[in-house]
Amino acid sequence: MDLRTVCPLTVHEALQRAAMLAPDVEAVVTAEERTTYGELARDVARIRAALVARGIGHGYRAGICLGNGPGWVALFAALASVGAVTVPVNTRFTADEIHYTLAHARVSTLFTADRVLRVDLLGLLDEMGIGSTGTPTCTTLPDLESVVVFGDDVPVWATAWPQFLADATDTATSAVAEPDDLLLVQYTSGTTSRPKGVLLTHRSMCADAFFSGARLGLRPGDRFHSARPFFHVAGSTLSVLASIQHATTLVTMPRFEPAEALRLMEAEHCTHFSGNDTIALMLLNHPDRARRTLHLRGAWVAASPTVIRRVIDELGARECVAGYGLSEASPNVAQSCWWEDDEIRASGAMLVEPDVEVRIRTLDDTRDCDPGEPGSILVRGWNVMQGYLDAPEQTAATIDPDGWLSTGDIGSLDTSGRLHFVGRTKDIIRVGGENVAPADIEDTLHRHHRVRQAAVVGVPDARLLEVPFAFVVLTDAGSVTEDELLSWAREHMASFKVPRHLRIVEGFEHIGMTASSKVQKNKLAAHARGLLEAVSDEVSA
Repeated sequence: MDLRTVCPLTVHEALQRAAMLAPDVEAVVTAEERTTYGELARDVARIRAALVARGIGHGYRAGICLGNGPGWVALFAALASVGAVTVPVNTRFTADEIHYTLAHARVSTLFTADRVLRVDLLGLLDEMGIGSTGTPTCTTLPDLESVVVFGDDVPVWATAWPQFLADATDTATSAVAEPDDLLLVQYTSGTTSRPKGVLLTHRSMCADAFFSGARLGLRPGDRFHSARPFFHVAGSTLSVLASIQHATTLVTMPRFEPAEALRLMEAEHCTHFSGNDTIALMLLNHPDRARRTLHLRGAWVAASPTVIRRVIDELGARECVAGYGLSEASPNVAQSCWWEDDEIRASGAMLVEPDVEVRIRTLDDTRDCDPGEPGSILVRGWNVMQGYLDAPEQTAATIDPDGWLSTGDIGSLDTSGRLHFVGRTKDIIRVGGENVAPADIEDTLHRHHRVRQAAVVGVPDARLLEVPFAFVVLTDAGSVTEDELLSWAREHMASFKVPRHLRIVEGFEHIGMTASSKVQKNKLAAHARGLLEAVSDEVSA
């Protein structure tokens, strides 16, 4: 397939088409701001002129540390149009994590807000030593040349955003980016080591966004709610670029909060939303939902079959689809389609992206798996990353000489070629001789009418090697006991899947949540081990 005949393959081309076809359709909407595609294209042209005046062009590395909103989208599109490379910076990072990102990616200009929500970003830069000499230069960040600040609190050593725009010239600013040019350095969330910089191109992200939006059923004028952070690939590709590719209005917010999300979805007549299992469950179980009139037609969710079924039945998102992906694949590998029977979509069965290949290998890598047999997911095609930034050994260990990307995930292909995601290899719990996916246990627990949310991790066991430890948030405090839940679990799942330990908790925020509202399983596992050690110490005493 020649992707050029299917969709725009650069960000500039995609935005120009949206602005031409739907100039008066709103492009990005927040509680405080809104802009149309025509206005967005004009803002991008103005920013492009300012970038060119500063010598920012092809291959230049620029960091964006802003909250979700029209400003992030316009700056990203402008950088992309001149061939510059965006390095998204997580606004919830510590000073050390921001420093690592800027240093490793060799960022030359950082565009940052003075603060995002309660995070004092300028204070973090001060912690890093930026500006200590009265200039943006920093001895530990030799590539950093300038810092441009959005907001009222602008240090004397930085450039205020209005001033940056005022420096624009009439210099020609025609697009120079090509489809195979680098567009993004996306940092993965490292759990045992430093994050890796995933190299993604215009082609991989724009095509992935187009196919995802098409299978979700996005159309010009639809209104797509997504609080996925733009500094994550689910935000930049599956929210921002998917909306641009289909001239859809993106309704967003600086951080997901279910009550405000429900209010926005009602007020803005949103037709679709994007989320993971946590986001979906927070919407489904929030007390405000009963008094909100939603207008949903569809949704993109990475969740279990039980949650997908509830989104379809209870939120009215009849065209809800499931997706599977990872940063290294831009991110979507497979997705179900809005036009498929809802039983197929609710089962989690997903069609592989067009012209993308998927193989399932046995865990010992001796053969390809039979249909329905779970194994390691391998991916090859236009959506696969160029590699990891400055990490040839890690790249070679992840992408083999034939171009197959090892995802580190487990899944199966059915007889129709649909992909079924089982779980992350690192999360699989090895109970005696059985491989147990935490998502499978969580899905069963979510069927209990008193369970608001469940998260499961593996903990060491002297006899079985590992056993499941379940944490459960209830719909009503005290409505069911831990022993009653375990008794119910024994009736509804195989014995080796039944959690050996279960704790009822108020929520997961105090243990660890990502900016994308995912439970951080590594922190949850450490918390579980700590609880078991405390019990063991009490018994010993």
